[in-house]
Amino acid sequence: MRLLYFILPLLIFVNTSYAQDKFDIEENDTVKKLAPVIIITQQQSPDRMPETKDNVLFSGKKNEVLKLSNINGNLTNNNAREIFARIPGVTVWENEGSGIQINVGVRGLSPNRSWELNTRQNGYDISSDVFGYPEAYYNPPLEAVETIELIRGGSSLQFGPQFGGMLNYVLKRETKKKFSFETQNTVGSYGLMSSFNAIGGKFKKFSYYVYNHSRSADGWRENSDYTVRNSHVFVEYRFTENTKLSAEYTNMDYKMQQAGGLTDEQFNNDSRQSFRERNWFGTPWNVFSINFDTKLNDKLTSNTKLFGLIGERNSVGFTATPNIEDAINQATNNFANRRVDRDYYKNFGLENRNIYKYKIGKINNNLAFGVRLYKANTQRLQDGRGTTGSDFDLSIEGRFVRDLDFTTENVAVFAENQFKVTDKFSVTPGVRYEYIQNIGEGRFGISGGTDIAFPNKTISRSQPLFGLGLEYKFRTTNIYANITQAFRPVLFSDLTPPAVTDLIDPNLKDASGFNADIGYRGTFKNYLNFDFSIFYLSYNNRIGGIRQFVNNDPTQGTFIYRTNLGETVNKGIEGFANLNITRLFEIEKPYGNLDFFASVSFIDSRYTDFRIFSTPSAPNFTITETNLSGNRVENAPRYIHNFGLSWTNNNISATAQYRMSGRIFTDANNTTTPSANGVTGILDNYRVFDLSTEYKFLKNYNIRVGINNLFDEEYATRRSSGYPGPGILPGEGRTFYISIGAKF
Repeated sequence: MRLLYFILPLLIFVNTSYAQDKFDIEENDTVKKLAPVIIITQQQSPDRMPETKDNVLFSGKKNEVLKLSNINGNLTNNNAREIFARIPGVTVWENEGSGIQINVGVRGLSPNRSWELNTRQNGYDISSDVFGYPEAYYNPPLEAVETIELIRGGSSLQFGPQFGGMLNYVLKRETKKKFSFETQNTVGSYGLMSSFNAIGGKFKKFSYYVYNHSRSADGWRENSDYTVRNSHVFVEYRFTENTKLSAEYTNMDYKMQQAGGLTDEQFNNDSRQSFRERNWFGTPWNVFSINFDTKLNDKLTSNTKLFGLIGERNSVGFTATPNIEDAINQATNNFANRRVDRDYYKNFGLENRNIYKYKIGKINNNLAFGVRLYKANTQRLQDGRGTTGSDFDLSIEGRFVRDLDFTTENVAVFAENQFKVTDKFSVTPGVRYEYIQNIGEGRFGISGGTDIAFPNKTISRSQPLFGLGLEYKFRTTNIYANITQAFRPVLFSDLTPPAVTDLIDPNLKDASGFNADIGYRGTFKNYLNFDFSIFYLSYNNRIGGIRQFVNNDPTQGTFIYRTNLGETVNKGIEGFANLNITRLFEIEKPYGNLDFFASVSFIDSRYTDFRIFSTPSAPNFTITETNLSGNRVENAPRYIHNFGLSWTNNNISATAQYRMSGRIFTDANNTTTPSANGVTGILDNYRVFDLSTEYKFLKNYNIRVGINNLFDEEYATRRSSGYPGPGILPGEGRTFYISIGAKF
């Protein structure tokens, strides 16, 4: 019966959408010819990286490349659930439906603004601070993206130490025509309006690409309207066939109303409701890059990127938990003053990457090596007393309670060498050396009008990382294995205790560990694309708080001592398969291409050791210690499965996909019963069904239609204890969109 519910809507959708293009007529003096019918096929996705590309060595690493032109999905709203469906083990947080922030994680790691991943655009950093605050407030509009590259834990040697790996958005470019124009215009549910427009071209030694993307909507939930604009400029000059220089600049600005979280009772009564009208969020963002590529000779190629980021994070709102009403005070006849928080980011960096090809005997080998220089500054202003109004007003009364300044400096060198033992078997050892220094200073609080200084803190460390990759090639398949060390530097939030009485361990260590995976991947004939693997991720030195008595005196209260407390282990199975059914039975000529794809993952994420401490109360005044050993890691589902059917024939394509995600604990204590404020408690598993289709006509035009969450499933992917609003954050119900585009 469930299978019927899955297949029936697809058949209805496909049959009602099917249309046939008219033949174009070609004429000459003697003969009239009908142009042949071209069956447009979508390549099996995801693709995989070659051994080397763009001066990066990929041999022995688990990686996936999504070509978005081959994927049907809601690109307008950056629907990560659809776009990442073909990559196993990707957790998606759906805070709201705008898609402005893409929240993805892998292998049971937190999806919060993709902060366990090294997030990049065209190969350079786009997150706030890669080491101190690695949250990606900016992501490019997916209508402007050509491919998405995801390199798992084995990427830490060439890209940096994050446990999740490297996520890179590669933007579109026009490389053939002198001038091209592309437009895609979308309307949809709840006031959605979007317009993407781009021009690009290549003339002699110059090439360029410029786009603007503007989108707005009222939002599926109450109090969740938004406006966002993305603009991008790219220019390139090619000195010779082997040497080129390019520059690019991206600017984003958005204003988003935050509907806030809900208690479980509120969620069950009506998940669309909101009790926060005065909460807003915005992040003006600027990223830029200068890129130099050259081929020095047949053996050595080099790439150098100079990049930077200037951005802000701005929020204003009433941030209490959802069981506390944001109501007018009868005594003042006004709402409560809102809280204002602001961050300012200035980051600059340089990366140089090289590939040196050489022979041992008659076999080619590859050496990848490079260097990275990086400096980032964050000014953090928090706890400002905002207005009692309702609009996006960041003005405050007096001063910010906290005014902190954080600086990160980083120098890294790396090398990986692919030794080819035979033409089929290669061994790739590697090493990366990181020097990182974090400096914190400023005002931590205000008491009685007097500033409380933040104790100047400098953490410097040198960290070597080692890794080893193996790959054995058959004809069209290969076996790969990789084990690579990783670490996560101490974050700014770890250096900033919640209360002025709390203390930070002066010997606080970075989280450390390793990623290991082994798998079998490739293609079989022309109808099967697959990748199956197992993984093991060790995450040591997690940071937590030890509760202690002030001056060892129970009558004076307690404080939190933040230090390294424990370890988690994530292990599991990841699998992907794409079967082209019509090619298998050799019937694609009359029926087109019918693909069935499945990405499955089973994840076991547990604490193996993590101490926690109770809050004492009268009359006993006893602090008790327990251990989370055996508990499941919060926000890590035990399984994530995606199944889909995709059909392409002539100029029409349609995709139906079904996502299943397991239940999650939302706190490390594995609390099952929901709290009254909605912040803790288990979240149930969910099932979401999406449909999307595209019809191309008159060579240059397209119509895209889609329905997300077809069966209007009521679900939630996360609970929040702070921004974007404490409590349950519901996933969106049924929505639809229709889009018309052209490219000349």
